[in-house]
Parts: sequence; structure tokens; C-alpha cells
Amino acid sequence: MQPWPRTEEEALAAQDLLRGRVVRAPGPASPATVAGLDVAYDDSGDRLGAAVVVLNTEDLSVRDTAVIRGRPAFPYVPGLFAFREVPALMAALEKLTVRPDVLICDGHGLAHPRRFGLAAHLGVLTDLPSFGVGKTRLIGAWEPVGERRGSRSALVDDGETVGAVLRTQTGVKPVFVSVGHRIDLDTACALTLRLAARYRLPETTRAADRVCRDLLS
Repeated sequence: MQPWPRTEEEALAAQDLLRGRVVRAPGPASPATVAGLDVAYDDSGDRLGAAVVVLNTEDLSVRDTAVIRGRPAFPYVPGLFAFREVPALMAALEKLTVRPDVLICDGHGLAHPRRFGLAAHLGVLTDLPSFGVGKTRLIGAWEPVGERRGSRSALVDDGETVGAVLRTQTGVKPVFVSVGHRIDLDTACALTLRLAARYRLPETTRAADRVCRDLLS
């Protein structure tokens, strides 16, 4: 395994290399298990808690959980945020006893300035289908989204569709879905809606968020 980048130049080079390994594929329409991944930071920003929670897709019961306490692996640089969190998340993934069918990140995949956000990074490193569900926009513009659950609009950057702005609950702010690796946007949106039956965010994100925040409490 290559040494982890220490400078912005090294990180950009690694990002360019890994981006070429992204696979565009339909992805599993009915995965048996899905994993939520999230990272929380303490007040100083010097320590983090990373969590991966694997759920049964059918009933959303928890199959497995893995956590890591650590420190950010890279300084904060816009567009290179994944380099802060990937080592801790990969360490948590390696602790799992259940290998998930799909990874769902609290972040972005293709909807990234260099088309390689956290979801794409983790997907390539694990070779698992992966996508991101972001609470806020990183890049792109979109036409207004209908108010009803399931409404969506293309997220477009520089003439390219990089994701979808998806209404998961009627009258609630939409989320930003973008593919990472080995999955297509329609499948990612359908799975997001399936996992967000009651709340704005999918249960994968909600479960991982609770666990990693508990680590730092």
C-alpha cells in the first residue's frame, strides 16, 4: 500500500490516480445489507470518531458495528477532505464481521470539484458499490424540486450531471445524492428513498451518526 499523502500535491496525485479506477455500473438493486459511514470531531477538531454500521436492508436491524477513535490524517484542504477521514473509516471497515453489499457515505461521490469525493474514494479502495448522501451541496446547480417525497432534480456542474437533488420527505429540505463506485444514480436514489422512509436522512446515516458521536461524548 502506498504511503498516505502528506502534502496537497501528493494528495492531488493520489486522487488523480484513484479516480481512474472508478467503475460505472448499475449496482445491486436489492442489496441484503447496507452500511452507513460517518465521522464526528471533538470540539478542538484534533480528534475524531469514525463509525460504520451495517443494517439489514429489509427491516433496518443492525447486523454489525465497528468504531475507531483517532486523529485526522490530513490537514483541512477544500476538495481533499476525504484524506482526513478515509484511514479511520477503512480501519473501521476492516473490523466488521459482516461485509456490506453497499456503502452509503455522509458526503459526496461524483459531485465533487474533481469528481472524486469521499464515496468514490472509499468505493475504489474497497471495490464495493458506494454512493454519497449529502445534507448540503458541495458543487452544482439544479432546477426547483417538487415538494412531494420522491421528487428529484438533476444536480449539474459544468454541463455534467453529477448527482440528484432528492426530496426524501414531503415538504422537507432535499438531500444530495451522488454515485461513487459500481452503482448508478437511479439505483442510489431508489435505495436512499427506501432507507429514508420516516426521516430526511437514510437510516444508515442516522445510525452511523449516533454511534460516532457517542464515541466522543
